[in-house]
Amino acid sequence: MKVSFTKMQGAGNDFVVLDATQAPIELTPEQYRVLGDRRFGVGADQILVVEKSRTPGVDFRYRIFNGGSGDEVEQCGNGARCFVRFVRDKGLSDKTTLRVDTVSSLLELRLQPDGRVTVDMGAPVFDLARVPFDAAGATPRKQGDFELWPLDVGDGVVSEVAVLSMGNPHAVQVVVDVNHAPVETQGPLIEQDSHFPRKVNAGFMQVVSRSHIRLRVYERGAGETLACGTGACAAVVAGIRLGLLDSKVDVDARGGRLSIEWQGGDSHVLMTGPAETVYEGEIEL
Repeated sequence: MKVSFTKMQGAGNDFVVLDATQAPIELTPEQYRVLGDRRFGVGADQILVVEKSRTPGVDFRYRIFNGGSGDEVEQCGNGARCFVRFVRDKGLSDKTTLRVDTVSSLLELRLQPDGRVTVDMGAPVFDLARVPFDAAGATPRKQGDFELWPLDVGDGVVSEVAVLSMGNPHAVQVVVDVNHAPVETQGPLIEQDSHFPRKVNAGFMQVVSRSHIRLRVYERGAGETLACGTGACAAVVAGIRLGLLDSKVDVDARGGRLSIEWQGGDSHVLMTGPAETVYEGEIEL
């Protein structure tokens, strides 16, 4: 089976994009893992499958699969930006504003004149059952307008995390220096923590100023990535509710900079950042 693909990246978070608008593409988890493998396949954090919309008034639908595990996931902010560039570059749409269905939400995406893309990520979810997060046996500590939950990360160490969903679950902790944060050791333990029945993305946030953070994210099913769009949104929302950040924040990930805005309450989170095509090709699966 020969599959045509486009390799894309947004702030270093990289993707294999498949066009399923003309004919359906149904791959097995193993085939998605091959596409994501950096030695035996193309190499990507996630695989994006672009499909026709099934909903009136919605332009497209797209699905997201982890490159490491082959599992389907709910949301990917950097992937959403690449999606916009893909459908525009391929001539699938000439709109600068698109409405797109994912497994978990409806997104509005806007192509900016400077080539960056703004994604309306919807409102953050704090209800623990919807994240989902099982609080049994844990007692939170209040800070600002938020709660920090203790997680056992081994060797008697307890990390305090802010818990929320941006269409997928996130656990965000504040660190002194993101360069020396225990991402490789604590990341997998937090991802697999029993309080998260669907696992979780582990964010490590260094607050530089009220309008600037540095961030590393250990992504569920993918490991640490160079950038995580939903992780950036979750970190900024957590930082605002903890009283550490203002409503507009620049987020420096290892792969580049994202700009996040959130006015609090039920308002939607806006994420703006780059999206670029790297190359195109075909692979035999």
